[in-house]
Amino acid sequence: MALPAISSPSTRQRRASCGWLLSACAFLIIAVAGGNNAYASAQIEVLDTYPAGSDVTLNRNQTFYVHLRYSTDHPIHIWVRPYFHGQPARAGTNGSFTYTDSGEALGWFFMISNMGEVDEIRVETDELTSDGSTVLTYPVHVVGSERDGPSEAQPEWVTRLRAKETEQQQQAYQSYMNQPVSMFGSLLFDLFMLAMLALGAGGFVLPIVALFRWRGGWRLAAAVPLALMGFVVLRLIVDVQRDPTSHNLWPFEIVMAGGLSFAVMRVLKSMRKAAGVAT
Repeated sequence: MALPAISSPSTRQRRASCGWLLSACAFLIIAVAGGNNAYASAQIEVLDTYPAGSDVTLNRNQTFYVHLRYSTDHPIHIWVRPYFHGQPARAGTNGSFTYTDSGEALGWFFMISNMGEVDEIRVETDELTSDGSTVLTYPVHVVGSERDGPSEAQPEWVTRLRAKETEQQQQAYQSYMNQPVSMFGSLLFDLFMLAMLALGAGGFVLPIVALFRWRGGWRLAAAVPLALMGFVVLRLIVDVQRDPTSHNLWPFEIVMAGGLSFAVMRVLKSMRKAAGVAT
């Protein structure tokens, strides 16, 4: 029996399939390229550094500042990261506010070890680029030192941008403090304050109860945390009589002493139980 013939695709069909495949690939390339441009739209440049120069030695605890200019069509964050031999340097670096439109930004870092070293600075944002989050790399050699002494006068841009950062921090703090407290947050705070009050009161109550119920050396041991609480309260009274502002956080002092007293009493109770003494 003869098998049915299998027809091969015609030249026109093959060309149509190839054309469709090429069109799909072209669309994919355009989409990817367009996506990258949508993410990597921020433009950032280094205007200046302080201390200036390509080879810098920092005094003890001195900060290295970077003056940046940026332009973006969407909100971004900007960080200055120091590197040495391709690895993050041992340094503390700046946080970031939210930047929009265009303007100036201040980046900075300081050596965690005064003898640290940096050979490049990477300016990073929270958007996608062809090099991860790095927008640009700025070569500069910075070494820390143990030397003391005054540094040169700061340029105008450092003073101005630092003052702007301080103002932004204060505004952010005020905005956070002005936020209404949720019912759940208020309940947690009330429970925390009740727990602290109970802890402070327990520092007094437990030793007093033990003084009436325990005998011998155990009674003397219970007197120790009670004496501690009495000393703390008496010191607060005397100091406040001399200077009313000397103990503005006195509730926390009582809570700390009460916590210590409570812990001592728990240890003493465990020791009595281990010794077979009736509680």
